[in-house]
Amino acid sequence: MSENGPDLAELRRHVLLHARAQGLDPARCEALLDRVTTAHGSRPDSWPAVWSRAGDLLAGRGRQLDACRHYGLARFPYAAADDIVRRRAQLLCVQSFDQWRRARAGIGRLDIALPEGRFACWTAGLSTQRKRPLIVVMGGIVSVKEQWAPILARADALGVALAVTELPGVGENTLPYRADSHRMLSALLDRLADRADVRHTFAVALSFGGHLALRAALTDDRVRGVATVGAPLRHFFLDRDWQRGVPDTTVQTLAHLTGCKPEDVFDAVREWALSEDELERLRIPVTYAAALRDDIVPLTETGALLKDADASRRVLLLDDEHGAPASLPRVRVTLLHAALRTVKARPPARVALGAVAGVQRLLSRKGRLAL
Repeated sequence: MSENGPDLAELRRHVLLHARAQGLDPARCEALLDRVTTAHGSRPDSWPAVWSRAGDLLAGRGRQLDACRHYGLARFPYAAADDIVRRRAQLLCVQSFDQWRRARAGIGRLDIALPEGRFACWTAGLSTQRKRPLIVVMGGIVSVKEQWAPILARADALGVALAVTELPGVGENTLPYRADSHRMLSALLDRLADRADVRHTFAVALSFGGHLALRAALTDDRVRGVATVGAPLRHFFLDRDWQRGVPDTTVQTLAHLTGCKPEDVFDAVREWALSEDELERLRIPVTYAAALRDDIVPLTETGALLKDADASRRVLLLDDEHGAPASLPRVRVTLLHAALRTVKARPPARVALGAVAGVQRLLSRKGRLAL
């Protein structure tokens, strides 16, 4: 751990999941990482500078979405107030995405201002004439909304309305990250009520996004289901033995988002744990993908979720690391299938996705997916 944030070894280890999730070529990522010699600062060989130059080159060639993805990794894991290069990358990430989506019909932008801050969403499939069920998508504490471009482009094919956004403190979201941050989801549903059937909302929310979505479901019955990967629920916030082994990238990012010192993070978020009573009161469908080798969120979270298991709870165990980077095809199909089934998207979309899921299961049995 450096005084400016996570060290280079940590960044290299954790960024590959996010690069793979966005479809970046692993060989290209390794080539760029080979040019990086320091995690922070403005030197040409620094992390944000190397990734930003790659983004600049792509933007200059008109490849705005590819540029956006590289800028998103340049600002990884977060853009601190005094980190000029990462803050530039964050700005260009949004601008590149905006240029990309303006060249396509149907992808909009929604800005929501609340007393304590503001956040933004990219949207698709909204209509005042034909309201569709809503799927809200968000990542975790290091994931920007711009990484969800592929699903936004498929809103019509899926037969749903879509809104992708970010956790408080991440990307453009200036809301404070705290125990009641789940209220932002209700504010989003309020704003979309005239253009989507928000009474049938499903959240595909990864990692800490899953925690926020489940908290929202406890107080807002418009959230009809949640699908997540490696979400902290209870033990992450309470188990001090586990907390001693949580990677520095997670600790420092949480410290940045919550406004506390790294050494105070787990005391600051201890009250965020879902109580046993709250977990029992969650009667909505929940799909939870858990990685057996997750070093951020303990596997015991699945036990907390299934303590009073019923047919609406599904846990998918994967021989993988946090975020299931080697299992992305199967995870994507599983989470999206859960969403479409719950919100009762139009039958052709469900049938088509079911066929894809069948192919994924076949490939898994043949050993072509690392599960």
